[in-house]
Amino acid sequence: MAILEVINLKKTYTTRFGGSQVRALKNVNFTVENGEYAAVMGESGSGKTTLLNILAALDRPSYGTVLLDGRDITKLKDKELSGFRRDNLGFVFQDFNLLDTFSVRDNIYLPLVLEGKHYREMEAKLLPVARKLGITDILADEPTGALDSRSTEELLDLFSAIHAEGHTILMVTHSVKAASRAGRVLFIKDGEVFHQLYRGNSTDQEMYEKISNTLTALAGGEKL
Repeated sequence: MAILEVINLKKTYTTRFGGSQVRALKNVNFTVENGEYAAVMGESGSGKTTLLNILAALDRPSYGTVLLDGRDITKLKDKELSGFRRDNLGFVFQDFNLLDTFSVRDNIYLPLVLEGKHYREMEAKLLPVARKLGITDILADEPTGALDSRSTEELLDLFSAIHAEGHTILMVTHSVKAASRAGRVLFIKDGEVFHQLYRGNSTDQEMYEKISNTLTALAGGEKL
């Protein structure tokens, strides 16, 4: 069963000076199954960041539909969006996007505070998450360099563990190593989904080689 359906998605930006238009997404169509681990890759300017922003309800498409668990998030009103993101989506940003004046603990608490949870309930949710992330010793710290020392391998292992628990992951990345952990990789080029790779029985190393070969072919303009 698909938890995410992207149908005829298009996005056109109008530049600030001159009024010229740029098509970031032309006609994107794909689905993500419940419990799937999928990755989206593409060169700079391919449209992958625009796609991610729309799927995260941080931007709206010019045309098309995004169904998340059967609900069209493109039709949500602005006042509904923040609550929807908080209750239904989890984000791992390239940058921290944490509040510098808050401790790590308070940054984790913030969505629960906005949800109106009591302190004891927040504490009960915090500790298991902190143990899984390996940050129990820095909860009281400001969110500075203490977190960015975590290695990529540990983060990818954590994603795999979260996926194994039944959660759906959609990763937009330029890292072949990161994408090689996914069960499926979608390649976006010139605003469209151009090609897909499925893991099947491939190992991480075999998946890495498949992705690398595909990116090389796409860069060279080869047909796949």
